Amino acid sequence: MKKNWPLWEVFVRSKQGLSHKHVGSLHAANADMAIENARDVYTRRREGVSLWVVESVHITANKPEDHEELFDPAEDKVYRHPTFYDLPEELKHI
Repeated sequence: MKKNWPLWEVFVRSKQGLSHKHVGSLHAANADMAIENARDVYTRRREGVSLWVVESVHITANKPEDHEELFDPAEDKVYRHPTFYDLPEELKHI
């Protein structure tokens, strides 16, 4: 009887980056194997300095059909977007 290995999501922090970015998925028997496989598959050119692997079953996402009720309420909160403030001339690059 063949057992299917769980799916893992892989995140890599590059040498130039401060945050981890999702780079793909892979199957592995456990977390240690997932880290090793992620290193071999996603950082072959030594572009990463840190790896995270998360078993996919532990990730919760919103349903696409819930987009409006989840994200639209932010549209009517103008105080979250300081577009109505006058900035000094030396801060115009912000």
